[in-house]
Amino acid sequence: MAIEVTDANFDEVVLQSAKPVLVDFWAEWCGPCRMIGPLVAELTDDYEGRAVVAKMDVDTNPGTAAKFGIRNIPTILFFKNGEVADKQVGAVPKTILASKIDALL
Repeated sequence: MAIEVTDANFDEVVLQSAKPVLVDFWAEWCGPCRMIGPLVAELTDDYEGRAVVAKMDVDTNPGTAAKFGIRNIPTILFFKNGEVADKQVGAVPKTILASKIDALL
């Protein structure tokens, strides 16, 4: 299961991580978000110990979403060393997300 991040713990979990981090910005009402949710959960298992996989509900955490200019969901940001290293907007196959994580390992 992916880690649920909030405005309160985002810096600690994501920006201060020594490992690459995938953050799925989503909302309960978003159909495409529900489509990629299971893929994100699978990536959590696939990259256990090598990367952090997190989810952030944009409705309950608007501060961080605004800070990173999240306008469309799902948006997945890939972080390395506290910086955005890659971005994916919209629902895509798991292989695309995995290749973006692999590039950061």
